[in-house]
Amino acid sequence: MVRRHRQIEYSEQDRAVLERLDRKFRRSLLTYFGRRTRDLCDLEDMVQDVFERLLKRGNTSELERQNLSAYVFETASSVLTDHLRKKITRRDHLYEPFDQNRHGEKDFSPEHVLIYRQQLELTSAMLLELPEETRAVFLLRRVEGMKVKDVAARLRISISSVERHMRVAVWHVMQRSGGEQ
Repeated sequence: MVRRHRQIEYSEQDRAVLERLDRKFRRSLLTYFGRRTRDLCDLEDMVQDVFERLLKRGNTSELERQNLSAYVFETASSVLTDHLRKKITRRDHLYEPFDQNRHGEKDFSPEHVLIYRQQLELTSAMLLELPEETRAVFLLRRVEGMKVKDVAARLRISISSVERHMRVAVWHVMQRSGGEQ
């Protein structure tokens, strides 16, 4: 997740509080967030959000005299909830970040776009030649990435039927494409 950070000017007192919070809680907050999310790249951002919320709340010196630790982790819980809520609404887990090694070799010139479009049309026509149930099994397995037992449950057929439909579909695709796949 790429975040744009705003430059915020802090007073000397706020900087001192930030340094104390950082020394006292950074490691435990990183551990707290690390155990509750798989987004390791967002851990530092979440820790910073906790510190920012504490500063925005103000009166941190009063908090330091009371039970600061409890308030820090209550704030961390709120930050984690907000992070997970944003992740769900943005559906970040559905997107794969651009990787030059995996995606950089694609050529998006008009000629190649036309070639890819024609290949897609041929593949679609090839799949439309299959019986409906065989096509559904093939698409659920290969495009949607579903497991055999999940496809069987969804289509209300046996696992062996799913496997048979897959064999038929793969054989058909290989025959029609000249065995290149």
